[in-house]
Amino acid sequence: MVSSKDVDLFREDVRLRGNRFSAAEREKLLKPYLPEPQLASRNHNSKDQRKKTKTKPKQKKPLRTFIKSQIHRLIYLIIHLCLGFYIRISQTIVAVTDRILAITYYHHRSPEIIAKDVKSLDRLPEHLSVLLKLRKTEEDALHTLMDEAAELAAWTTCAGIPVLSIYEKTGILKSYISTLHKVISDKLSLYYGSPSHQPHLRIFAPHHSAYCPSTFSQNQTGTTASTPKQTSLTVLLLSHSDGRETLVDLTKTLTEMAQNGKLSPNDISTKLIDAEISDITSHPSSSPSSSSSSPPTTNEHLRKEGVDQMLPSSLFHPVKPEPDLLIIFGPYVKLDGYPPWQVRLTEIFCTGDKTSSIAAGNDEEAVEYQGFLRGLWRYARASFRFGR
Repeated sequence: MVSSKDVDLFREDVRLRGNRFSAAEREKLLKPYLPEPQLASRNHNSKDQRKKTKTKPKQKKPLRTFIKSQIHRLIYLIIHLCLGFYIRISQTIVAVTDRILAITYYHHRSPEIIAKDVKSLDRLPEHLSVLLKLRKTEEDALHTLMDEAAELAAWTTCAGIPVLSIYEKTGILKSYISTLHKVISDKLSLYYGSPSHQPHLRIFAPHHSAYCPSTFSQNQTGTTASTPKQTSLTVLLLSHSDGRETLVDLTKTLTEMAQNGKLSPNDISTKLIDAEISDITSHPSSSPSSSSSSPPTTNEHLRKEGVDQMLPSSLFHPVKPEPDLLIIFGPYVKLDGYPPWQVRLTEIFCTGDKTSSIAAGNDEEAVEYQGFLRGLWRYARASFRFGR
């Protein structure tokens, strides 16, 4: 045991930073309490030996280790080959099935054939929505996008679906509504023939006025008269700005109205928000100049194009706020910013194979009739429980 006197002397020397004792006096003070050199070295060596014996790993037999590693590699190779064969076989089956359907079910630009293909279905969507992408790698990407939209519009109206909404993330179609109307009308002429047999066509987008110029035919008296048509098609154009940005703008508007005393905070509910968003997205704007990107639809502009007036809205089917079916032309389900408020109860169908396009590094899928038809088949067989 260290005496208390020596402890106090040593602590005082430390407190005075070694000024009280010299080095020899300090060594003399601590020497009685130090172990013998031989005993300390012996204890140190025995501890090192015990550590070495404890941590020394057991030597593994090299032959057994080699065999075990080869077995692991063989198992990995077998799993890799089986997975590769499965993916390739599934890709082949999907590709062959897709081509068989493309040959068996082809529209031949005939409304009668399309109507026959959907005649046996138990139900059809009143509001069909499709998700398209602008192919930036192609030079005529806009022309391809418009042609796909026109084909879908023709298939939709031939199937007896009154409303078609087209979602394209950038919203470039909103800047060419009049051009898109002409492209769709030209496509419909390939299916229905003369304009007198074509359905009424109306195109609009949120915050844009409806574009539905009427066509006239000459009668025997030399005056122009409208030709009655039985069917109609409404095309709604949606983009990324109609989703999150619409919710943000509506939130700001309701907040300002509540702060100014025009609306009570207790009146703001889910039903009110649903009604406002539905009114924005499913009803055209009454003012033709509500958006700077909207093409002019005034009477003066229509006269320049040889059109005297717009068709009345009573000829068209009312737009259902939420689509019944959303068809995604792609290898996997990716909404890509689709307005979330519109797809709460929507049946979503993806036309592409989940393995082939992803493995090839391509996330684009061609817009083909068999994919459109498979989407309608899936919707007819779907079971809607609505949370029950």
